[in-house]
Amino acid sequence: MATTTQAPPRVLRRPVEAPSGLWSWLTTVDHKRIGVLYGVSSFLFFLAGGIDALLIRLQLGKPMNELFSPDHYNGFVTMHATTMIFMALMPMSVAFFNYIVPLQIGARDVAFPRLNAFSFWVFLLGGLIMSSSYLVDAIPNQGWYGYAPLTIREYSPGLNVDFWIVGLQILGVATIAGAINFFVTIINMRAPGMSLMRMPLFCWMTLITTVLILLAFPVFTIALTELLFDRHFGTTFFDSTRGADPLLWQHLFWIFGHPEVYILIMPAFGIISEIIPVFSRKPLFGYAAMVLASMAIAFLGFGVWAHHMFTTGAGPVAYTFFALSTMLIAVPTGVKIFNWLGTLYGGSINLRPPMLFAVGFIGTFVIGGLSGVMHGTVPVDWQQSDSYWIVAHIHYVLFGGTMFALFAGIHYWWPKFTGTMLNDKLGQATFWTMLVAFHVTFFPMHFLGTAGMPRRMSIYPTGTGWDFWNLVATVGAFALAASVWLFVMNAFISLRRGEPAGNDPWDGATLEWAIASPPPVYNFARIPTVSSRDPLWVEKRSEETAVELGFAPRRAVAVVADPVEARVHMPNPSFWPLVAAVGLSMIFAGFLMPWYLGAFPLITLLGIPVLMVGITSWSFEPAG
Repeated sequence: MATTTQAPPRVLRRPVEAPSGLWSWLTTVDHKRIGVLYGVSSFLFFLAGGIDALLIRLQLGKPMNELFSPDHYNGFVTMHATTMIFMALMPMSVAFFNYIVPLQIGARDVAFPRLNAFSFWVFLLGGLIMSSSYLVDAIPNQGWYGYAPLTIREYSPGLNVDFWIVGLQILGVATIAGAINFFVTIINMRAPGMSLMRMPLFCWMTLITTVLILLAFPVFTIALTELLFDRHFGTTFFDSTRGADPLLWQHLFWIFGHPEVYILIMPAFGIISEIIPVFSRKPLFGYAAMVLASMAIAFLGFGVWAHHMFTTGAGPVAYTFFALSTMLIAVPTGVKIFNWLGTLYGGSINLRPPMLFAVGFIGTFVIGGLSGVMHGTVPVDWQQSDSYWIVAHIHYVLFGGTMFALFAGIHYWWPKFTGTMLNDKLGQATFWTMLVAFHVTFFPMHFLGTAGMPRRMSIYPTGTGWDFWNLVATVGAFALAASVWLFVMNAFISLRRGEPAGNDPWDGATLEWAIASPPPVYNFARIPTVSSRDPLWVEKRSEETAVELGFAPRRAVAVVADPVEARVHMPNPSFWPLVAAVGLSMIFAGFLMPWYLGAFPLITLLGIPVLMVGITSWSFEPAG
């Protein structure tokens, strides 16, 4: 059962009403506004990555197509993958972290509000810097994995690879800063009574994701730094002609790259674990097993990277270990699937759009997982490696998995974000169009891979038998784009004239549904005390029971009181996180300037004091 506790009143330094205007958005440290900024920015990058995908499918829609040059086609492939992974799916998950996690744990903000703002502005500037490569015709074109030594300057002259390195280095700073913030927030700022085993599953998945980021991203950061030094300072980390190990980059990249898959899918698991119980009208089946299975996935995720390297001649001992670990990691994943099915079983299922996307996630993710387990068999992996089978697999996991879950989360929490409802009929049309178009687009790629079509080829001859399925996939891709357009229309209509949602339109179980929609700047007028896993359900059900027995009903947990009572201390807005983010971006952007103009030292040297001023000023700025 959940109750409220009286806290000693303190002066509200930040206004009760949310500020307005451009300046308020540039200086905000409110986790909800930063969540909105992350969400809008990442969705725009998602649309940009989708345009790259449509250009790829246009090129492959028929054999011997010369619509784009091989260099431009490779650029579209590289930027599509890089944009979707680092600028769309990850930050879209972070948008949910920002907006939802503090509300679910009963906090008024994140642990470090200014660091939170800094991480957003660094993310945005990093994405814009990498995307600006289109303006100077220097699109990264080496593949999203950037295999060295092919990416050292001798084999990849020009700024293409430099844009990729610099953009990812900046994005990595944002990611690590955000992970530190949410790790500390979840560990230290939970409401009284909310033990770890009473946290919502979405908060658990956020916590595990932050641990994965903090362990995996530094490896990638080191690899990118070494590659940058090879290209600009003559070092030989990856130059195999001068004694370097030609497989070093692959090991460093995939030690990061495979945990990155779980960094992308763990938030999706959390979203699905919130939606299915609410729309089944019953608590999550096997909560403790779900938590332990997620920990096992995170642990095992660091022991499977070399199944990406079975064709490199690693040897039978390595093959055996990584084949077994690849198969073993399917076990805790299967536990989660069966727990979701156990929650559905016997429930009063309500197939509203969030639930449709959640159920669609389960089916498509299972298909992607099964095609992935096949890679644990080394001879099968040899045949499928670098074929379109791999393209099908990764899209079933990351679009059929992560993206379906993100759309489920958007439809589920949209009323909390905006105070209005999305149109149910348009939501259903979005789901069914997306589901059918997704399978039409990506399932034929299994056939193409089995038929021997290599990935990353810009043109293919007639008579291969690949033309029909490529045409089908191209038609499906444009239908998939139409489904996204349906969602955009739905969102626009909702914002203009959507039906008011109320505070708790879904009869939710967790604390975010106990307060107003959208939430006030201070979130909770009184910090709640939690004594159950589904605190709002317990409180509402006990209130219903009290009414039935003739007792006076109690106020539901953490219901917002009169704003006058919300005399709490909130951090002041700050411009300095944006200044620090600009300084950091300037330091890295210097590597994109021609050396012979002397621009590199100028921009980098200017960026250092800008960064120092930004960090120092925000450090000594009054907290409230």
